[in-house]
Amino acid sequence: MRRSAKILKVNRRTVEKKLPYLGKVCALKNQKFLESQKNLVSKAQVDDLITKENSKLKPLSVSFAVNEKTRHILAVEVARIPAFGHLAKIAVKKYGKRKDEHKKSFLSLLQRIAPAITEDAVIKSDKHKTYHPLIAKNLPGRTHETYKGERGCVAGQGELKKVKFDPIFAANHACAMFRANVNRLIRKTWCTTKVPQRLRDHLEIFIFYFNTVLLH
Repeated sequence: MRRSAKILKVNRRTVEKKLPYLGKVCALKNQKFLESQKNLVSKAQVDDLITKENSKLKPLSVSFAVNEKTRHILAVEVARIPAFGHLAKIAVKKYGKRKDEHKKSFLSLLQRIAPAITEDAVIKSDKHKTYHPLIAKNLPGRTHETYKGERGCVAGQGELKKVKFDPIFAANHACAMFRANVNRLIRKTWCTTKVPQRLRDHLEIFIFYFNTVLLH
């Protein structure tokens, strides 16, 4: 935001105020686009991207869905999740127990994209344990194909995979685009999210730009 203010020669607080405003504008445009896709998406991919809320001890999950055929990003949701791995105990000690909002967030994502998904659609994802039961319950009749997550390569911020053929390339490519274009998602960055809603606003702006400009 500071760099944006410097380039535009405006006060940083002006940029702070514009971000949520433009986020709402783009969210409405993205929702209109999703509504225009009613019963048109026969192949979709879903995935999650992990980032942080100021500290690695306070992770965030970004759930999103992509149209495999056209590569349009259909929807996105942001959720707080507890720290995992070797950071879990440290996080609880420093910040207390953190709510896991991922299931609720992913459910919201599925409900939003449901009208766009055809009755015989194929939904692809990795083997995340949350995905299958929620997809089976909320998108009944659709085929859910899961694939083992592969090792990342250097290109695409580690999101693209070291394989000749990646069955969930559309989702992994979207992840790579998020990380390359939304500065707070770049790996090893000092631009971090302080408020999850601002991350959501930033993502809505990028999704609108990606769908309407980069894909054309």
